[in-house]
Formats: sequence, structure tokens, C-alpha cells
Amino acid sequence: MKTLITSLFLVFATTFAQSADKSIRILVVTGGHAYKTEQFNQMLASLGPEIAYEIAEFPKAYDMFLPGNRDKYDVLVFYHMWQKITDEQAKVFTECISEGKPVVALHHSICAFDEWPDYWNIIGGKYCHKLTNIKGKEYQPCSYIHDVRFSVKVADTKYPVTKGVKDFKIFDETYKGYYVEEGVTPLLTTDELSSNPLTGWAKKYGNSRIVVLQSGHDVPTFENPDFRKLLKQAIKFVYTGK
Repeated sequence: MKTLITSLFLVFATTFAQSADKSIRILVVTGGHAYKTEQFNQMLASLGPEIAYEIAEFPKAYDMFLPGNRDKYDVLVFYHMWQKITDEQAKVFTECISEGKPVVALHHSICAFDEWPDYWNIIGGKYCHKLTNIKGKEYQPCSYIHDVRFSVKVADTKYPVTKGVKDFKIFDETYKGYYVEEGVTPLLTTDELSSNPLTGWAKKYGNSRIVVLQSGHDVPTFENPDFRKLLKQAIKFVYTGK
């Protein structure tokens, strides 16, 4: 009997360890913008045991892009609006992603790094705080409006990020006038006049998959079941391709 109990314990322990090993480890990068921490973390926790998260805030987060730290996580989730970066930090940051660390970028992350065009290339978009020249075209300062209830339309119902998600309503902050790179894969659109038409897209940067979800300002979005599903599927997609 003792042998049987010991064997069952070993099976349970092994199964638990294997389950933990299968979790997608995400590093959520924050900094440069305040947010409702408790509710945001509740959203991350709601993604389930198959996604384990850790949060790193800029400027300390730069250390996590170093080669010695990259094996500690599988996916980067950007929820920052950081601006300052040195040449060396930019080199390490770019190499980390181009060499295969995938990214899901949320909301105000497209407002980050006003003076670093390589970042705009990584995520395929840029909210401009001032007159900005991007690839030979001038973009005027963008605009935003808080607390807008609007409809989000799914551009491709068969894409892994949006599969099973139907058109839905959301109460969020809208951005208008931001740059979106040509050739991205459209995922989400809206006809809300205070927003850019394209609010979600996918692309590649080097060896990494990138997904951008423009929504994500505050608690109503954190608690929105459709947004949570999109976030979870985006994380899985950039990591597995499925």
C-alpha cells in the first residue's frame, strides 16, 4: 500500500511539473503610464494556468532583454509608454525580438519611444505626440478620447487570434491618426469616427510574430470577455503560430 501511495504521488508530481512546463511564460513590460494595477493583474490571472505572467517595469525591464535573461520567458506583452532608451539598450532590445522573442503590444504601447523609429517598425504602428516623419510621410499629432462605447468588427474570423470571436462592443479610449505599417494583417476594425479604422493587426519582425491590440485603456476593457479572449489567443498565436 505504501508503495502504491508513493507511486501515485510521483505520478501526480510529475503530471503537475509537466503541466507547469507547458505554461506560456509571459513578461509584461510596463512603465511610463499609470494604470489600474489590481484589475489589470486580475485580467492576466483570468487567462488561466496555461499562461504564467511576470511584470517588469522600465527602466529595470531593459535587463530582461539581455541574452542571459531571455530564457526566463516565452512572450513579451507590452503595456508601457516608455520613452528613454540608449543606443546599447536599443541594440539589445531589437536583437531580443528579431532573433525570436514574440510580442503582443497593447493600447498605449504604440505611443512609446517617440525618438526611436526601430520600435515603430517592430510593432508596425506609432501614435504621434508631435509632427513626425515616418518613411517619408508626415503625420500630424494624433488625438484620443476617453470613455467611448463603440463597436469592434472582426476582420478575419479564421485567424488564430480572432477565431471564435464575433463582432463586439467595447468601452474604451480611442486613438485617431496613428501610423500603421503597410502590409500588416488586419485583425480588428471599427467605424467609430474618433478612432483609426484599423485597431488590431498582426505582422512579423525578424523571426518573431507580433500582434497589436489598440484597445486596453482601463477596467471596462480589462473585464471585457472578448478582449480577454483576444489577448489569450494572441499570446498563444505569437508563441505557437496556432
